[in-house]
Amino acid sequence: MTGHSGPFVIGVAGGSGSGKTTVTRRVIETVGGSGVAVLNQDNYYRDQSGIPFDARLSTNYDHPAAFDWPLLREHLDALLSGVPIGMPEYDFTQHTRSDRTTTVLPAGVVVLEGFFALYDETLRDRMNLKVFVDADADVRFIRRLLRDTQERGRTPDSVIHQYLEFVRPMHLSFVEPTKRYADVIIPHGGMNEPALDMLAARIRATV
Repeated sequence: MTGHSGPFVIGVAGGSGSGKTTVTRRVIETVGGSGVAVLNQDNYYRDQSGIPFDARLSTNYDHPAAFDWPLLREHLDALLSGVPIGMPEYDFTQHTRSDRTTTVLPAGVVVLEGFFALYDETLRDRMNLKVFVDADADVRFIRRLLRDTQERGRTPDSVIHQYLEFVRPMHLSFVEPTKRYADVIIPHGGMNEPALDMLAARIRATV
């Protein structure tokens, strides 16, 4: 890396279904897979193995309190210090952390991806580039509906209920306001090729 000391940290935030993963993939393509360490905030939901399954169903997973912020900060700082981490894996069918972890090796670029990626001030202070992926609410909902029914074993009714009860109000209260911290806002989500190209060019010029 040139012109920058230490890992280059990119935060990729945005609503559920906005296209954050697409943006993260573009970063990986730009830098090269071995040069990027990805922290996926979805894996940092609090461990709920100690409470009954029925109680887990009532957790508001779209509120900042659902996340294990101390562990996320600890893992980011470890990567910045050149120390590998065991990123937790979250079991969305059981609504708690699984017994497995994923080894994440330190790299020249670290990406923190999640709808609350820009929420925590301590994490923001570690970032060199803060990105907010913007997309219309109807597009985000359709993507979430498809993902949760196809990949997470959810029924359409449960996805719709969760969206109206939790996702939408929490997005307006906690996610949307973090847009003001962004250095780069990508409109139209992950489908915005010109914006993704500009982001890639900026990363190449910096790292």
